[in-house]
Amino acid sequence: MQSRTGDMKDRGRSDEIIALRPAEAGMQVGQALLHALRNAGISVLYQDREMKTVWARNMRPPWASDTADSGILPPAQAERIGAAKRNVVASGNPEHLELSIPADDGVRWFQVWVDADHDDGGAVQGVVTTMVETTEQKRREQTLKTLLREVSHRSKNLLAIIQSIATQTSRYSDTLTDFLTRFRGRLQSLASSQDLVTSSNWRGAALRELVSGQVGRYGADPLRSLRFRGANPYLNPNAALHIGLAMHELAVNSVSYGALSRTDGFVEVTADLTAASAGETALSLVWAEAIGTNDNQPSEKRFGSVALERVVPASLNGTATLEIAGGRLEYRLVVPRGNFETD
Repeated sequence: MQSRTGDMKDRGRSDEIIALRPAEAGMQVGQALLHALRNAGISVLYQDREMKTVWARNMRPPWASDTADSGILPPAQAERIGAAKRNVVASGNPEHLELSIPADDGVRWFQVWVDADHDDGGAVQGVVTTMVETTEQKRREQTLKTLLREVSHRSKNLLAIIQSIATQTSRYSDTLTDFLTRFRGRLQSLASSQDLVTSSNWRGAALRELVSGQVGRYGADPLRSLRFRGANPYLNPNAALHIGLAMHELAVNSVSYGALSRTDGFVEVTADLTAASAGETALSLVWAEAIGTNDNQPSEKRFGSVALERVVPASLNGTATLEIAGGRLEYRLVVPRGNFETD
């Protein structure tokens, strides 16, 4: 245990240190605050009741070096700040403004606080104006709002597609079990395509990856059962979902009745970029396979063929043909340029 004498000696040394602190601390705090203002991008202006500048710190454009409501600001914004300061002088109550100021690269945004400086008697002897730029925050907020609107729009489109699939599947299903089996498969196909779209930040999906994913979902090894040749354009989200649905219907039919029902079977998918009307480029996508002489091949129209020949091309403003003859199935889909990009 320390002695009383030791305590007094330590207290004496402590008092001696404290006696040196106020001036040093004041200088250090002042320098620290200046660094903080610069690092945070905060401008501070102090003016007396007549709006004469007493001091200013870290003033940057569009704020003047001597006064925050001089000719650098647009007249309307300068008047808003001037009115706020006059109100603070008159009432003693703080004011808060949000300003948008035109700039070379768009619009700059600022939060402005105007506070009264009261003397010991409570009278207002000056005003303190604090300006903080929030341009980047505003841009992030606007970007987020745009993305949320885009997500909402695409979600509504996806729900419309699902509703259409449910209606058409029920129309061409004989039993509830048949409906559920087909509907689940189509939903899983949409989910697979949607995963590619989402992973690309809603840009879309590469054609080769989309086709390979749909064929691979049915246990077939794409390296063996799929022969993809030609171009590999990047499909926009709507095209990715509908072409993915077409590939799903073709793969299901092939696994049930066509080439993929045989251990050595394979399908060929060819993608060509061809000249279309008005000098634009179109995507010509062909699925071809040998189906042999399978008596189980359905002869009546089912939703699969309706989707391939009507639903998918109509959704893409394109055209499609489905031909089954001579032991061969060939599906040709022509998609206009607005549905994909090649760069």
